[in-house]
Amino acid sequence: MSVHSDISPPVDQRSFMAGYLDALALVERLHRLLLDVIKDEFERVNVLEINAVQALLLFNIGENEVTAGELKTRGYYQGSNVSYNLKKLVEMGYMHHQRCDVDRRSVRVRLTEKGRGVRDVVAHLFERHAEGLQSKGVLGADGIDQITGSLRRVERYWTDQIRYIY
Repeated sequence: MSVHSDISPPVDQRSFMAGYLDALALVERLHRLLLDVIKDEFERVNVLEINAVQALLLFNIGENEVTAGELKTRGYYQGSNVSYNLKKLVEMGYMHHQRCDVDRRSVRVRLTEKGRGVRDVVAHLFERHAEGLQSKGVLGADGIDQITGSLRRVERYWTDQIRYIY
């Protein structure tokens, strides 16, 4: 038996752990809340045929031409089936798709005019939110830089944990 098994962690370590778990829960809640905010915006503008995940997918593709694999690699769509959503968006006329000349198994997608319209709705929503956060004093440039920097460091740490586990 280890000598350390009978010793509880120091108070500051327990406090950090509690804060870490709180931050993890907050990240999950914020992602779900973001999807709810997008859903509400599309209900407000009476666009009901696509869901929030699909709208966010269109926003993140933007003017790029990408494969489903590239979207999965970016990691935006956990808990959703990217291939299914892409297929639905193509069927509904929000995206063009084309087989790659080099790898015929791979399909590249890009937005149609209709898809760019959805992207623009999401972009305007995010612009309004950014303006509101600043004008109401919720978050300024320094605050957003600190949050983003902290989240990037956590992302790098987690990525390193995946890459270097033996």
